Order: sequence, then structure tokens, then C-alpha cells
Amino acid sequence: MTSNIQLFGRIVITASINTLTGLHIGGTSASMEIGGVDNTIIRNPINNQPYIPGSSLRGKMRSQTEKILGLEQNQSIGRDVSIHSCQKMESFEKNGGCPVCTIYGLPGERGFNTTSRLVVRDVAMTPESVEKLERSHADLPFAEYKTEVAIDRVTSAATPRSLERVPAGTVFGPAELVFSIYEEKDFDRLFYVFEALQLVEDDYLGGSGSRGSGKIRFESIQLTARAKKDYGKPVDLGSFSSIQEVNNALKSMTAKAKEAIPLESK
Repeated sequence: MTSNIQLFGRIVITASINTLTGLHIGGTSASMEIGGVDNTIIRNPINNQPYIPGSSLRGKMRSQTEKILGLEQNQSIGRDVSIHSCQKMESFEKNGGCPVCTIYGLPGERGFNTTSRLVVRDVAMTPESVEKLERSHADLPFAEYKTEVAIDRVTSAATPRSLERVPAGTVFGPAELVFSIYEEKDFDRLFYVFEALQLVEDDYLGGSGSRGSGKIRFESIQLTARAKKDYGKPVDLGSFSSIQEVNNALKSMTAKAKEAIPLESK
């Protein structure tokens, strides 16, 4: 990869994340108290409020893109966890550049590298949801108990376990995703960002998704562009009520982004 990096601008995506079913994104180790929750959620240590880590949303987006493209899971990132990562420059550059490695980045030890395009921020609960849950007298602060039962396939014995979840109907936001433009092809790569968000909606966020948790919906989506020139003056690219609406307007929105962020010569 070239050592000269030219940032031409950024596209900022903001949205609310509405939880349609309870949301479980794991936090600290399980409680050792008798009757305690087996699987706790991640919380802000200052106010004890649950939040969605940017790494959880970004990682889910990446994994869904890897799956729909059928990419090899060839890079271990921990016990029993692997992701796709191009091992050679030839595979990375094939067909105009691997969208996953270009958008989400490559490990630093590669002999070749690229600047990742996508930043995803942590997402706090909206003030309205905080107030709503404070008034709800929920089982736990801003959360609920959900009891699940594992059934032994041989003996049919039931083993119950408790799960901590953010209740359905809680809204987090604004979520903020920042996509950087370094070359002409990056405008077309926006497709993979919104496709990934749609894939996350159709799958789940966090844990226990196959057992009902983690269904979310992106709402109140706003797109703005910031160009290298007059970076402090954002250009409105449109407001949308759903990811499907964004995808339907993606061609015209991308054209508008190209006008807002000109690729000037270095």
C-alpha cells in the first residue's frame, strides 16, 4: 500500500437503535451470589446504565458481511473465534479490493496494510428511555431477568439459568458511524455499510439471538458529508426512517455525496 494517505472527507451516519426484543450484550463475569444473574450485561460504570459498545455493532456488521460474501475465516482473534483477513496482497487487491479488509482494516503485522474506513461509536440509552426505565420498577436497574432452561438430550433434565437483558422497547442513540473517503471506490463501498446494517437487523445483536434476544431496528437515520475543504460545514445528504429507505435511495445519495466531497488532486 502507498505510504501517502489523503483524506478527502467523511460521511457521518447517525441513527436511533430500537430494541424490538430484549437485548443482552455481555458484561462482567457472572454473579457469585446465591440467586444472582448468571449472565450480566455491560454497563457504564459511572451511571450503571447499559450501553451498546461500538465494537459489538461493528463486529456484528463485519461478520455479517463476511458471511454474505462467503469469505474464509482464516484469522484467529481468540478462543474459538475467527474472522476473515486477507493474507496476501494479491487476494486483498482482487476485484478492486476486499470490501471487508478495506472497510474494517487489517492486522498491523501484515506486510501490506490499508487505512480502515469505518468508525463506530459506543451508543448510550436515550434520556427518554432512561426516564422510562427508572419509572418502570424493573427487576434490575434498567434491565430485566429472563430465565432460560437447558434440556439434557439424554435424561431430559432441565437446568435453568438467568439472563440479564435490556427490556424490549428501549431506545439507544444517537448511534454514530463515521465512514472516511480516501479514494473514488470508497463511495461505492458505502453499499456494504448499509447492507451490513440491514443484515444485522435481520439477524441479531449481542447474545442469545437464537433464543429470542437481540432483534433491533435502526430508525431516524441522518446522513451528512464533511469535505476536506470547509470541513466544519457539514452537507445534509438526507433523512430516512429505515435502512430499507436508505438502500432504496442509495444511488442518488451516493451521487450527492460525491458532489459534497470532491476528490481533489494532491
